[in-house]
Amino acid sequence: MADYPKDDFTQLIKRFGAFLTVKISNVFHSLDSRSIGALAGLAFAVVFTWRVLRSPSQRRRPKRQTGAPSSSSASSNTNANVTTSASDPSPENSRAQNVIDEFFQPVKPTLGQIVRQRLSEGRKVTCQLLGVILEETSPEELQKQATVKPSVLKVLLEITKCCDLYLMERVLDDESEKKVLLALEDAGVFTSGGLVKDKVLFCSTENGRTSFVRQLEPDWHIDTNPEIVTQLARFIKYQLHISPTKPERAASNVFSSTSLEQFFGCV
Repeated sequence: MADYPKDDFTQLIKRFGAFLTVKISNVFHSLDSRSIGALAGLAFAVVFTWRVLRSPSQRRRPKRQTGAPSSSSASSNTNANVTTSASDPSPENSRAQNVIDEFFQPVKPTLGQIVRQRLSEGRKVTCQLLGVILEETSPEELQKQATVKPSVLKVLLEITKCCDLYLMERVLDDESEKKVLLALEDAGVFTSGGLVKDKVLFCSTENGRTSFVRQLEPDWHIDTNPEIVTQLARFIKYQLHISPTKPERAASNVFSSTSLEQFFGCV
């Protein structure tokens, strides 16, 4: 009779120990401002689970009757109790199992956590505007209008929260610069995120963008031009090449994706 709940309790402890190992490893791998809250929540879960598992064992068992039953009767009662215990667990054991099962449910990471993980905790990012942040794909289109992609806005704001972000693009005239800045301002990039207008850079040639990136020495650069990606592969730690065709990786430190939001799993 005592073996069943003991084995069940042992299995629960093993699962809980494995979970604690993973959680503690994650916390010490990346300490940030939320570490104290994570540890406090973990401690509360440990205490709560311990109290739930401990409470049934503290209840006193009823005293046995003084009369000694016959051997056949005792054997029959023992078999019946074992069968009942195995097929119909007590409410206390069921409650403990439910708590453990709920506690071990996988937690879906937030977009901010995904961004930090995908960027490998990089602290500085440079990013082209055309075809990545903006709907337009050429400087000629910017002379008419500039439109921020709604689908990329959340990702962009999360990047500004955890990284020093610089946006850059080649333009043909001053009016195009004004249209781009106005579009970013209307999208709330300068108010909701950590981006300032001084970190939106403009140049007149593609080589100018390459020079910007090399001078800033970012951890990540995001671009649609394969030639620029190839030229910068020797100098930049990581690059993300945005292309509708999602070409094969040109180098071990170059990643490819059809869009910025797709790279971070937002589509």
